[in-house]
Order: sequence, then C-alpha cells, then structure tokens
Amino acid sequence: MTPAERLTRDAVAERALRLGDQEGVEAITIRRLAKELGVTPMALYWHFKNKEELLLGVVDHALADVRVDRGAGDPWQEQLRMIIEAALDVMRSHPCLPDLLHAADKTKGESFTRATNDTLTLLADAGFGLDEGYWVATYLLNGVIGLVGAQPESPAHLTIDQAAEWRRQKRLALECLPADRFPMMIEFARTYEREPDVERYYDFGMDLLMSAVEAMAARAKARG
Repeated sequence: MTPAERLTRDAVAERALRLGDQEGVEAITIRRLAKELGVTPMALYWHFKNKEELLLGVVDHALADVRVDRGAGDPWQEQLRMIIEAALDVMRSHPCLPDLLHAADKTKGESFTRATNDTLTLLADAGFGLDEGYWVATYLLNGVIGLVGAQPESPAHLTIDQAAEWRRQKRLALECLPADRFPMMIEFARTYEREPDVERYYDFGMDLLMSAVEAMAARAKARG
C-alpha cells in the first residue's frame, strides 16, 4: 500500500493542525501538506477539494471531542462547564485554532455545529431563549479565545533564565511609571517577581465566565 493509499482524512487534518501550530495558519496549504506527508497534491484532493475545505476539515477535526455527554444526568451548569473546558483544552493544545476559527466557515462543520447545538440545549435548560442562548454561546466561545490569548506567561521559546529576565524587564518597565498617576500598575509590577500560576489563571477565568452565565440564568428564571 502506497503512502497516498494509507492517507486518511483525519491524518491529513492532524498534520495540518500541527503545521498550523508550528508556523501559523498561512502555512496550511495543499501543496505544503503534500510535501510534509510525502505525497503528491493530487492525493490530498481526494479528501479536500480546495484550501477552504481543508481549513474547515482541520477545524472539524480539532473540535471533534468538544461535545456534551448526552447520557449524563449532571446539572446544566456542570455539563456546560465541561463542554467549555473541552473547548479551552483544545485551544491550549493548538495555538493556531483561534485563527483557524476566523479563517474557516466553522458553521459549515459538523463538530462546531454539534457543539453549538449541545450548548444551546443546555442553555435552554437554564431558561434562556434561543436568541439569548446563542448570544451566551458566542460570549463563551470568545471568552475562551480571550483566555488563551491573554495567558500570563513569558514567550514559549524562552529558557527558564530568559523567562526570568523577561519578567524582570516587564516589572522594571511598570515600576518606572509615574507613581502619582499609575499607583496600581506599579503595585501590579510585583506580580512579575514570580512565575505565573497558569492553571489558577484558567480556573479563575472559567469561574468568571460561568458565574456570568449562571447569574443571567437566575435572572431569566426569575422573569419566566
């Protein structure tokens, strides 16, 4: 069996996802992937007719595990948190995914559509109407993207010593601000004296997102 015959749609999508993580979404092309996989571009056209289909396929592959356990009897809050955490986990694993979600028409993908449908179902259980539920789902997606984009950590390519120096420079820059105008920013500079607790950051961010939804759900229930 030749490499082209062994090539599956999932294998192509997974290699494209890793390529995007390494070099950015712009690197994901049929020609480049064919070279990476050791096949001709024609071999990939069996799975994806053009770049638009390729990007959509990569998004669909990445989000495959972002779903609700339909057999679970957990409250809607717990199930909603699980699906949002699943989205967060995959975005943390694949830095290119937020850009892919903008580059591809994700609404045409089965995984994204299923995840959205699952989320809307849970939000309906919470008491939201369909339009409000969709607004909440969009808020949660963008909230997850924002959390990953704002992760409090030094650039990934730095060594431990370089990261410590990067934090020191950030601290010094803030401490040089005028104390009479930016007292809180100067105080905040002290946080750069230690490595950030990334997991605490994400737990806090998830609590922040979910508490907003739960508070709105309580208001919706009170109205209805």
